[in-house]
Amino acid sequence: MSSLQYTEERPYKVIVAKLGLDGHDRGAKVIARALKDAGFEVVYTGIRQTPEQVARAAIEEDADVIGVSILSGAHVHHVRLLIEKLKELGGEDIPVVVGGTIPIVDVDELKRLGVKEVFLPGESLSKMAEIIRELAAKKRQLEALMG
Repeated sequence: MSSLQYTEERPYKVIVAKLGLDGHDRGAKVIARALKDAGFEVVYTGIRQTPEQVARAAIEEDADVIGVSILSGAHVHHVRLLIEKLKELGGEDIPVVVGGTIPIVDVDELKRLGVKEVFLPGESLSKMAEIIRELAAKKRQLEALMG
């Protein structure tokens, strides 16, 4: 049986992270569960993570995508630091997506920083899974080309 979330070698792996002092993790847990149900391997890092902790976890876990859930309003600051840390540690090929209470006016700024997709409140879980699957597949394809 073939599944869109699997490759022949292993399922796509997603890090689901909460950055900063944001202690509200219900949404992150819902996303993590939905991705697991869709066939992804999910590593949930827990609340109050630093950008460095998340970047290191993603590299150590050989993650295909990082999903950041943030409700605190400090999304631009924390995501900027995360992307900088990924570049510093050699993980700039890991796509980052962000979801939560993100004001529409900040979406373009997040994308300028390098975020591949921003999920706003009310986004379909199946649409999120499909976009994350596409990003993971592109990352794996680039890895295969780079050898």
